[in-house]
Amino acid sequence: MKILKIITGAALLGGLLAGPLAVTAAEHAHAGDAKGTNVTAKPYPLKTCIVSDEKLGGDMGKPYVFVYEGQEIKLCCKDCKKKFDKDPAKYIKKLADAQKAAKDAKPADSEHDHSAHQH
Repeated sequence: MKILKIITGAALLGGLLAGPLAVTAAEHAHAGDAKGTNVTAKPYPLKTCIVSDEKLGGDMGKPYVFVYEGQEIKLCCKDCKKKFDKDPAKYIKKLADAQKAAKDAKPADSEHDHSAHQH
């Protein structure tokens, strides 16, 4: 009978200790919610939702973040995820186009371009 109490106590203690680990694993799985989960995902470069074009962190609260094929994606809300999932290629292309436009708009070496002023 004493051994049964020890085994039961050990099982309960193990369950209590494993509980927080399961929650952490579930949260981690949510962070990489979509296909292509990658720990070293490329950071999301925009300040707006790729689906709705709403400002991130505005009235909708904290952005919904997940990883799709190695790219971090931030949406204004979880509802936009349904739209994203219907046609992810459309939104990935939109993201790539926005990244290219931002890169093209930035001068190649603006940090060292002193032509606009004299020293």
